[in-house]
Amino acid sequence: MPTALVTGASRGFGHALALALAPTHHVIAVARTVGGLEELDDRIQAQGGQATLAPMDITVPEAMRQLARSIYDRWNRLDLWVHTAIHAGPLAPAGHLMAKDLDKSIAINLRATADLIGVLSPLLGESGRAVFFDDPRGGEKFFGHYGSTKAAQIALAQSWQAEGERIGPRVLILQPRPMSTATRGRFFPGEDRAALATPTEEAQRLLPSILG
Repeated sequence: MPTALVTGASRGFGHALALALAPTHHVIAVARTVGGLEELDDRIQAQGGQATLAPMDITVPEAMRQLARSIYDRWNRLDLWVHTAIHAGPLAPAGHLMAKDLDKSIAINLRATADLIGVLSPLLGESGRAVFFDDPRGGEKFFGHYGSTKAAQIALAQSWQAEGERIGPRVLILQPRPMSTATRGRFFPGEDRAALATPTEEAQRLLPSILG
């Protein structure tokens, strides 16, 4: 069975994508929240799938190297990487960004992504694929923390995409519709959530593109 690594799998969109992939892949689920991973594992097993839980912090390079080594030792490869881990820094004017919030946004949204590309690229090889999800908030007012670092993440993914056009891995950048996630709830607290797509709906809609 092919392998699918989902970073940010404990809740929201990552959780939904891991469930959507479970019928066709052995899911390797990464997140810091153990309870969310255990709930995911129960749901995957209930539908007849298999998962390996990796309660790890993606901002710790040593942990990510250990993860990559474990994947290599067990499967010798990685078929699919779906990256949904994100930090939603608080909304604030550009002149009032707190250093600790900006540092955390950079660490999770950009630096950890770069580290993961470095350790996972050899496992994906020529035939594997990596999937990122754009959220074009860069340049919008009060989105300095999240918008700038999410835009930087996608720019990095685009560079990797261009570099692998002939030699792989294949890099996809998809744009989900607005979803009723906790992250969006923090950004738009008064929004009518009934008008938003659910993470499950978006996972199912985008699954054909992810699997190609």
